[in-house]
Amino acid sequence: MTAVIYIPDDSGALALGADRVARVVQAGLSARGLDAKIVRNGSRGAYFLEPMVEVETTEGRFAYGPVSAKDVPSLFDADFLTGGAHRLALGDPEKIPFFAKQTRLTFARCGITDPLSLDDYRRHGGLAGLEKAVAMAPADIVKTVTESGLRGRGGAGFPTGIKWNTVLNATADRKYIVCNADEGDSATFADRMIMEGDPFVLIEGMAIAGIATGATKGFVYIRSEYPHAVDKMRRAIEIARRAGVLGTAVLGSHNAFDMEVRVGAGAYVCGEETSLLNSLEGKRGVVRAKPPLPAIQGLFGRPTVINNVISLASVPIILDKGPTFYKDFGMGRSRGTIPIQIAGNVKYGGLFETAFGLTLGEIVDDIGGGTATGRPVKAVQVGGPLGAYFPRNLFDTPFDYEAFAAKDGLIGHAGITVFDDSADMLKMARFAMEFCAIESCGKCTPCRIGSTRGVETIDKIASGIEPQKNIELVTDLCNTMKFGSLCALGGFTPYPVMSAINHFPEDFKPHPVREAAE
Repeated sequence: MTAVIYIPDDSGALALGADRVARVVQAGLSARGLDAKIVRNGSRGAYFLEPMVEVETTEGRFAYGPVSAKDVPSLFDADFLTGGAHRLALGDPEKIPFFAKQTRLTFARCGITDPLSLDDYRRHGGLAGLEKAVAMAPADIVKTVTESGLRGRGGAGFPTGIKWNTVLNATADRKYIVCNADEGDSATFADRMIMEGDPFVLIEGMAIAGIATGATKGFVYIRSEYPHAVDKMRRAIEIARRAGVLGTAVLGSHNAFDMEVRVGAGAYVCGEETSLLNSLEGKRGVVRAKPPLPAIQGLFGRPTVINNVISLASVPIILDKGPTFYKDFGMGRSRGTIPIQIAGNVKYGGLFETAFGLTLGEIVDDIGGGTATGRPVKAVQVGGPLGAYFPRNLFDTPFDYEAFAAKDGLIGHAGITVFDDSADMLKMARFAMEFCAIESCGKCTPCRIGSTRGVETIDKIASGIEPQKNIELVTDLCNTMKFGSLCALGGFTPYPVMSAINHFPEDFKPHPVREAAE
């Protein structure tokens, strides 16, 4: 039996040296005359263990990590192809605590299968949802997704079934499915992991969405900073098309659906759905006023479903296992699982898929292991650069859309950034305003001008100029931005700013060290 070695070519693993490890392993096989096959899989998501090398043994998968190129000779000496003892040995990857605690539904194949092998995808349950969908009436598919409780995983948490039903009932000569893969939030990498590690699940989800709504064309809008994801998705789409998964007869049915990748130029605001549509149409990425809603008048003026990568990638298992299976996970109105991305100053960074309901403290302390520096956790930002900063006294908040909203926070794309007690929250509030000023499309005054004035006012606070008066001014400014901005860029910028002011007031008092530094 030919040995199989799995070495990720996921961007995160590549950044940690996976390509060099693969080259040295291949050279070692050749030098020793060993018969083995190297499969470049996706990452399982435990980036503190990457590059993680796995081998298929008679007892199942056996992992080693984190492996550097200089470790490879000693792995060969330890006979790692049969799971030999080594200081980097991790054993069965499924039993590693970080993975054993997870509930993997959407990411069930990530790090396990060959991302570009359709046969491998099928062997691990792929296409089962699409096979059921082609035999169903569109309205029944929409009903299944609605009953599952699936909500948009891109940040807004809007019920996916309602959006699909609107497009299904719209009348037009053509309809579209648009996948928003413009993953621009800090500490987020779930979309990229799916596209690089299990691209067929996104293709399957989009094809199901097309059949459900009567759309025959799909677009995956990926940011230019994700070249590996762009390449992997394009290759996977071509493979799926040749195999009849896409095209004029999806899986031999009467349903037609095809798709292609479009690359954005990296504007953060193009993560907002109407800006994304303008960009797709070749226009400047500027926010559109709503109504009309994209579901009624979207891409090229046609009814359009716009969903995030994780939303669409969650659909196949819902169609395969049924809405009740999916809905049984989670809490309240937040059903199913959520891929929590743990980053920043944290000991165990990576992607952790679990049912909604874990508390923020459990995620940061138990799963993330606290800070990498060993210093106390001061704040955790949830929801990207526009998410609120949560102090430790809010760590009992369950990971749930409504629970976070009740604490003036948002889950967003479920990215978590951890900060230790050396963080200056005034500087973080200033960064939020500066970020908004740089990334604003410029269409609405509250976002365009408000963010610029916000930076100036926070600088006055930092300099000790009438701090209380200027804090009141920032508060008023945030209120205007929150309720007056056209989209979430300006509307959500107040979350990090006001949470920093409200939860960390001591950082907004005159600070000799800060003043001296300036």
